Amino acid sequence: MKLIIADLNSAIGLLKATPRNKEVGRATAWTARAYKGRVQVYGAATNAALWDSALVTLRNVQANGPFKLETSFDHVWTGFPQYRNGPETILAFQASVRDGEPSGWNSNWGERLNFPHSGSHFGCCGFHQPSQNLVNFYAVDANGLPLALAGPAWNNPDTNFAGGDMTPVDPRLDWTVGRDKVPYKDWGLHNRGWIRDASYSGPYSPKKNVHEQAANAENNVGWQATQTNDVPILIFRYADLLLILAEAEIHATTGVLDNARSIVNQIRARAGQVAQGCGSADTVLTKTWPACATDATLKPMALPLIQGVNSIDSLSTPWAKYRIGLYTVPWTDPAFAERAVEYERRLELAMEGQRFFDLLRWGGADTVIANYVAKEKSRIPYLNSAASFTLPKYALYPIPSIQIQLSRIGAEDRLKQNPGW
Repeated sequence: MKLIIADLNSAIGLLKATPRNKEVGRATAWTARAYKGRVQVYGAATNAALWDSALVTLRNVQANGPFKLETSFDHVWTGFPQYRNGPETILAFQASVRDGEPSGWNSNWGERLNFPHSGSHFGCCGFHQPSQNLVNFYAVDANGLPLALAGPAWNNPDTNFAGGDMTPVDPRLDWTVGRDKVPYKDWGLHNRGWIRDASYSGPYSPKKNVHEQAANAENNVGWQATQTNDVPILIFRYADLLLILAEAEIHATTGVLDNARSIVNQIRARAGQVAQGCGSADTVLTKTWPACATDATLKPMALPLIQGVNSIDSLSTPWAKYRIGLYTVPWTDPAFAERAVEYERRLELAMEGQRFFDLLRWGGADTVIANYVAKEKSRIPYLNSAASFTLPKYALYPIPSIQIQLSRIGAEDRLKQNPGW
């Protein structure tokens, strides 16, 4: 931990405050400061004194850094070039298409299997599917707050949640998950025919890494070019930083509990700006499509009318009721504040690769995952085949055997294999 922070301090001193050669995808001193705060937050899982250091670092980035939230959630994960490496980007994998490389290796090759399968435009391969558990978590109460705050009943629904079900949901659901009878960005209505075997793996598709049809972000070479694009893969973004700052405000000795509420409300207010269908500048989005299409205070998302079986008649076929509210009562209970921030991280960052590592640093990952498997295996058959999670083994990856061998001096391996491997 000390060596990582020392490296980041060196980077802060060596890098400029603005990207070298004005190439906006490059790391800057502010990128290094943001990562320093992240490392301190992760270190606080075993050394609580680091919360105070993290608070100082992250407040500095918030107050003085160049980062800010995108104006609406749909501008975060997108193929449209005008939003590429926008103000929310702290660090992103940079991809390129149609650049002369004959096999498409410069595109998002590592994400290529995470697209809908045959039957869709993309043609392959149906990996990284959202779970029913995740979809259920987007349910909200009458005030637009997470239904999960009221207790475990939020995860009771076992039916496939499709368009036309007017159960109120956080609008981020339909920017994150592809579900039946709901627009899949601008590719038409999602349907389970796009999934390799929905009865085996569930009826939902990943969505964030997928480009829009109108974005001209698709590749034109290589195997199954339709599933490669130049959408930047956001490794660390400002909403993520704000939410770990909210954690620091809760846990640091000099933190202000209600600052955490203000941060969460900022994230939630942004989430209510635009929904997949209708968006609002109001902080509480409660309109049902299509009624919102005639409301002058709202701006409908531009959706093409795709003729045929997947046509979207957005003026006669409602698919969702979106609702999102703010926390209006000051936070005075640290336990409640902690839970609300943790829930917000799941809602905001779902399908971005953060959840597992959050569970590890919060503690109780084995219990959360065991409970998840116990319920989800009745919904996703492949989890029935001895799915399990045990600590400490699965908290860490195995060290490659070759690296252990290379560390050997005399008869002693200087690198020791992680527990359980």
